[in-house]
Amino acid sequence: MSDVNSRISDIVSSNDVVLFMKGTPLFPQCGFSSRAVAILEHCGVPYEGVDVLQDMEIRQGIKGFSDWPTIPQLYVKGEFVGGSDIMMEMFEAGELQQLLTDKLGASA
Repeated sequence: MSDVNSRISDIVSSNDVVLFMKGTPLFPQCGFSSRAVAILEHCGVPYEGVDVLQDMEIRQGIKGFSDWPTIPQLYVKGEFVGGSDIMMEMFEAGELQQLLTDKLGASA
């Protein structure tokens, strides 16, 4: 495993919910990241935001790690969920809230 994959794996495994995003939860730097933050905030779950703009290795490495070409990317309990479009579809269908409840044991 490369160094960047090891770093990403450590981040994903040490946080229940991780959002790799452009910017920070308080200051998203793109519309897709902003939408992803809004969805997670609405669900009321604590999460770790990782600003890929601050680390080019992570920015490129996360795409290979998940085999998903775009950012943001959401991980729950070490499992890749998807980007903002998938998050929105799941949220609107109630599936994201159910996933968070099932994985975290809390109401989302």
